[in-house]
Order: sequence, then structure tokens, then C-alpha cells
Amino acid sequence: MIDRNNVGIHATADVSDEALISEGTKIWHHVHVREGVEIGRDCILGKGVYVDFDVKIGNKCKIQNHALIYHGSTIEDGVFIGPQACLTNDRRPRAITPDGELKSAEDWKVDPILIRFGASIGAGSLILPNVTVGRFALVAAGAVVSRDVPDHGLFVGVPARLVGYVCKCGMSMKKENGAYRCMDCQWEFIPKEIT
Repeated sequence: MIDRNNVGIHATADVSDEALISEGTKIWHHVHVREGVEIGRDCILGKGVYVDFDVKIGNKCKIQNHALIYHGSTIEDGVFIGPQACLTNDRRPRAITPDGELKSAEDWKVDPILIRFGASIGAGSLILPNVTVGRFALVAAGAVVSRDVPDHGLFVGVPARLVGYVCKCGMSMKKENGAYRCMDCQWEFIPKEIT
């Protein structure tokens, strides 16, 4: 149930009455939010965003214009989803069954995506199913992510690969004596792979 007094929903947005939208959230022009969606407090959904049924979105998330968030996606608190990013849900997409019939909901399996606390998904990037993007990780614009991204990992390219680590503040980190240090705020991080 939506308390429309505490949520900003633009007149052109299509928001299901069966969605749960928490206070302080703003939903802009031509956004489509389906049934069973849960959106936390103080989120911003930009123009043209699509949120498929039963998607879970945490608090203080920013989902930029024309991003597509499909069924099976879970987005934790403080996540940034860039414009035209797409979170998919089907590893083996087909319109028809092997015998040529149109596929129905029973003919496919949803493969989940989890975007962890504080992560950022760059503009135009594609997150494939069965992927977890770690805490404070950064997926570069245009990347195609087909495997898990570690906490603070910087994933770039097609297919996306780990090229370094980023700080909580968003800056790239420099490797020093088995750890990574932010040259901006001096925060230090030791990836699990090194310990």
C-alpha cells in the first residue's frame, strides 16, 4: 500500500497499488512499478525506469533514467543504477518452447541478481543473471557483467573483468603492500583474495 502523501509520484507514472513504496521516495515521469515491488525510503527513480514485479529495492537508492530492473533482482541500500542500465533475469532467453509454442511463465526459470550495499552500476551496463555485485563495487559504463563482482571491485569491459578496487568514496585505489589505499581519503582495503 502506498501512502501517497509521503511519496512523490509523478502523474504520468504507472505505479501498482500492490507495490510497497516507503516515505520520502520520488518516482518521476513515465516510471512503471509493477505489483509486489518493495521500494525503501528516500529513493529516486528517474524518468522512464521500469521495475518488474516482486523486485526489492532498499533505502536511499538512485535509479537513473530508463534503467530496467527485471523480476528476480534485489537491490540493497545505497545503490546507484545508472541511466539505461539493465538487470536481466533469463540465462537462456527464448520466445518459444522447443516444439514451437509461445513460452509461458511456467516455461522458464528466473535467475536472480543481487546488488549489494553501496554498489554503483554504470550507465548502459548490462548485468546478467546469477550475479552478485559486491558492497561498494563499481561496474563501469557499458560493461557486460556475467560473473560475481567482489566487494569494492572495479569491473570494466565486455565481458567485464576485474581491473582494480574502488574506495567507499568512489575513487580508484592504489595497491600498497598487499592492501589497497585510497589516495583521496586514505581508507585501506584488503580484498579477500589477498588474505
